[in-house]
Amino acid sequence: MSVAIDLTGKVALVTGGGRGIGRAIAALFAEAGAAVAIASRKKESLEAAAAELARRPARVIAVPCHIGRLEEIERLVASVRAELGPIDILVNNAATNIQLGPLVQATDAQLEKMVEINLQGALRLSRLVAPEMCARRSGSIINVASVSGLRPQPDAGYYSLTKAALIMFTRSLAAELGSSGVRVNALAPGLVRTDFSAYLWKNDAIRERYLAAQMLPGLASPEMIAPAALFLACEGSRFITGQVLAVDGGATAR
Repeated sequence: MSVAIDLTGKVALVTGGGRGIGRAIAALFAEAGAAVAIASRKKESLEAAAAELARRPARVIAVPCHIGRLEEIERLVASVRAELGPIDILVNNAATNIQLGPLVQATDAQLEKMVEINLQGALRLSRLVAPEMCARRSGSIINVASVSGLRPQPDAGYYSLTKAALIMFTRSLAAELGSSGVRVNALAPGLVRTDFSAYLWKNDAIRERYLAAQMLPGLASPEMIAPAALFLACEGSRFITGQVLAVDGGATAR
């Protein structure tokens, strides 16, 4: 794939970069010339992704990190700064979904874990990198939310509410950082063929329900989501902030 957007000289950090959407975003950023750090709790997938991404022209490093733990997040940011330099682009992509079924049957432990990963990790990372972005009066923070944050996903209420909160965080932080030249936007993918969402697209009835809601045919791949992140990361989107870009085949436009 040829890339017209040039991120040469930029440093990007992508969480959840070991597989799926995060890996596709990291690959496209590296193809565009950015130095990229990928972070993930799962060491095996992270190392496999780093080996594949190493074939790109730009430098790629892998940093194991549990996004739910503050001390590991702090070490992650320090490692990226030491090895690659100040972070210009932050992609908060790491997520989990451990609650399936009615909300009235969900547990406090499930809620706490999902808030920790889906929301608090993004808040903490943004808090660590935003000040230096503001000092340079340049930077892009991209939060990977979901169409489930725009309308509830059946039997996944905690996932929907954490993604809705991530969208509101996006808008609130954009309002705070805009005067400093730092942009904050969100992506809202629809159903994407990843390991993370396999329980949805491998179920014939659920998959067909999603496909029927779309204006465009077919199931999305991670590589179909990544270009939207590339656009929000580059200078071509320098007048866009506080927005939620749905990449869902037109489903939420109905």
